[in-house]
Amino acid sequence: MPLKIGRGGDVPPFRVMDVIAAANAHAAQLGPHDPPIIRMEVGQPALGAPEGAIRAATAALAMDHPLGYTEAFGLPSLRRRIARHYGAWYGFDLTAERIAVTTGASGAFPLAFLAAFEQGDRVAMAAPYYPPYVNILSALGMQPVILETGATTRFQPTVEMLEALDPLPDGLIIASPCNPAGTMLHRDELAALAGWCHTHGVRLISDEIYHGLHYDSPIATAAAFSPSAIVVNSFSKYFSMTGWRVGWMVLPEDLSRPAERLAQNMFISAPHIAQVAAEAAFDCTDELEARRAGYRRSRDLLLEALPRAGFDRLSAAEGAFYLYADITARREASPDFCARMLRELSIAATPGVDFDARHGEDFVRFSYCGGEARMAEAAERLLRW
Repeated sequence: MPLKIGRGGDVPPFRVMDVIAAANAHAAQLGPHDPPIIRMEVGQPALGAPEGAIRAATAALAMDHPLGYTEAFGLPSLRRRIARHYGAWYGFDLTAERIAVTTGASGAFPLAFLAAFEQGDRVAMAAPYYPPYVNILSALGMQPVILETGATTRFQPTVEMLEALDPLPDGLIIASPCNPAGTMLHRDELAALAGWCHTHGVRLISDEIYHGLHYDSPIATAAAFSPSAIVVNSFSKYFSMTGWRVGWMVLPEDLSRPAERLAQNMFISAPHIAQVAAEAAFDCTDELEARRAGYRRSRDLLLEALPRAGFDRLSAAEGAFYLYADITARREASPDFCARMLRELSIAATPGVDFDARHGEDFVRFSYCGGEARMAEAAERLLRW
């Protein structure tokens, strides 16, 4: 008799990981005289952890006492430092007791979903969306509710979209700046959504992992507008620490202990050495701001070059390091288009089907965090194509 496979076995792939594998295979086939592959498929900064974080980790390895488990919610000193960060960046007074250090933002989402929702609960989000939102919710027996958006709302949800739902959802996930479109909820829009959710008993989860990577509009945190919101952040993007796997949540008081019990059982704690490095990263502002300036220059270059290369319908690139390009006029589905671009140009990009099951074949996501020289070369190749 065949053995049973659980609900998680049906979860769709995170397709960008398949694109990475295809790009690796293509790169392995290139000859010494072929132009190198340009990686625009993944949101991983080209530069690693800042120097101060590396020094702190190196010093921690040299200490006499071992690096072991920390408290489930992280090192007290790191939690205090994150709380001070909210005062410095947002003017928002936050206690360290509301901070949970997690194994990256990826480890935060299942904790947040399990603490806030029951099986069968309906959780809304705008399309396009970060694929693991849908995939994790589905694996946990919750129901994603997709809000149709477009360029007119900068691919972001509105209160009107929520009010049109019947019944109202149990939760709402927002992301600003968002992946894949790079657009932002402006302060008044964020305040309106957070206030509406709190008033109507809808649990708000605000993905803020691209905070710091904003270029034209100021950032705001949902925690400042709602005492019931959950905020998820990470050291992977602005702080360039993807492989260290450390992030954090800001939790409302009613979910703090439930989330802590879940963390104790599911993860024990984030890696000790990564937490040491993350705390030191807060003191690397000059280095990190220089990197942000480089992303902005790459964004500006591509916003000028891509329309001349035929990509004339681009998302409003307000933050993060993504451009979401409408390729409807190309009359080619985005998976085929991206495969051909990899094959003919050695440029890897992500098809929109990863972010939007309904309209994703019409879109391609370009990531521009791969270094300025590489982005300039990508623009040249696309213009010649």
